[in-house]
Amino acid sequence: MIAVENVWKRYRTRHGPGNWVLRDLNVVIPDGVSVGLIGGNGAGKSTLLRLIGKVDQPTRGEVRSDSSISWPMGFGKGLQGSLTGRQNAKFVARIHGEDHRIAEILDFVTDFSELGAALEEPVNTYSSGMKARLQFGLSLAFSFDVYISDEITAVGDRRFRSKAQKAFADLLEKSSLIMVSHGEKALRDFCQAGILLSGGQAHWFDDVGDALKEYHKNAPPPKKRVA
Repeated sequence: MIAVENVWKRYRTRHGPGNWVLRDLNVVIPDGVSVGLIGGNGAGKSTLLRLIGKVDQPTRGEVRSDSSISWPMGFGKGLQGSLTGRQNAKFVARIHGEDHRIAEILDFVTDFSELGAALEEPVNTYSSGMKARLQFGLSLAFSFDVYISDEITAVGDRRFRSKAQKAFADLLEKSSLIMVSHGEKALRDFCQAGILLSGGQAHWFDDVGDALKEYHKNAPPPKKRVA
């Protein structure tokens, strides 16, 4: 179970504290339920994902869990830019107490990420897509109860996206998923429930399709193209 309790979150700007992204947000994600985070730009989807993945902290409130949770796949900031992709993989294996699996983890990351010679280059030379591939491969190399993903299904060419989608399908046989994606098909394919973020609050839906319907009901109409 993951419990987000009375969470407030805002970021500092050059002019002081910014606006609240999340406002006294409360939601409980049950064990074994895959969830899509839904909302407009700036609604706080990626922010909530980072808080759940413990790569960021609430300004107020608490996120509690009795499950093992991956870092956000697609969130490249968790990598050390001065280290190579290979060195990052070794570092992550060590801090997770998996020294005995380093060779196995490296083989998996090399094969899955398809970074080739770039794996020997510093991560600060990578594109955002390359960082996401490395993060994705690293996440899959470890066993978690819950995997979290931020737009990873949009990374890479069609063949790699297909590979990523198959990996998600395989994950769901043993773990659950918390996912942010602008692709509604991906949300419907991989998620059972939905959390609609609006006005800094979270609204739970047992069916992700119902969450998407509610989102579209209140979303602004698309802008008309000017010829």
